[in-house]
Amino acid sequence: ELTAMTLATLFDYPQERRRQLTFWSDVMTVSPGPGQIVETAEERMAAIQDFYAMIAQLYAERGAAEPGPDFMSLMAHSPHAQDFTEPEIYGDAIVLLVGGNDTTRNTLTGSVYALDRNPAEYAKLLENPALIPGMVSETIRWQTPLTHMMRKANEDVEVGGKLIKKGDKLALWYVSGNRDDSKLDQPNEYIIDRKNPRQHLSFGFGIHRCLGNRLAELQLRLTWEEILKRFPEINVIGEPVRSLNMFAKGYESMTVVIPRRY
Repeated sequence: ELTAMTLATLFDYPQERRRQLTFWSDVMTVSPGPGQIVETAEERMAAIQDFYAMIAQLYAERGAAEPGPDFMSLMAHSPHAQDFTEPEIYGDAIVLLVGGNDTTRNTLTGSVYALDRNPAEYAKLLENPALIPGMVSETIRWQTPLTHMMRKANEDVEVGGKLIKKGDKLALWYVSGNRDDSKLDQPNEYIIDRKNPRQHLSFGFGIHRCLGNRLAELQLRLTWEEILKRFPEINVIGEPVRSLNMFAKGYESMTVVIPRRY
């Protein structure tokens, strides 16, 4: 609900229909199949077209109205966006939609799972809640909610003895870079009090760095502040069901038990 409420606020979309945004976000990253949120490619494309129609309507309405603080109004009135094509408008909306939902939601689930599987780290957190920001950053690294991004080389460059030619398309595997033992001590371990915990690749790098990185960290930090106040213990039962998705690294479901607080 947290991510859906935030997305509805950013789009200035009716809060009572916010779960529709979550549905569209899931559709963007899922592979159609039996038991999935959409079972056929045709269903998926129909849902995507519905999202595009909604974005086109919002963009037109906000462009005709006085400027407002929401994403669609800011884009519609920005002098830098006046020559945007429809695919570019839709693409920006998809980035906000998926980046503001799947990533934060899966990282929150991942934090519960990681702390359950690393009880010594959970004990550190319970003893010292000031570690929450570091734990959030470590989870974002450890989880790496988006495994990779595609890029196109603007010029010839040699990396690791391999020539990448101008125009070559590349898959940058953040999930691999976040396990680089030449940059991190014990990169496969989950350690919530690492030094410089925000030095990871999950948000990208340079001009492509995620615009919502601070919002995601804030959401996760505030959520864990409330969790520690309300629930002294959360136990994961068995193994979670992971998403069959090579882009968004997350979970279909995870069973937890929260002991009753007397």
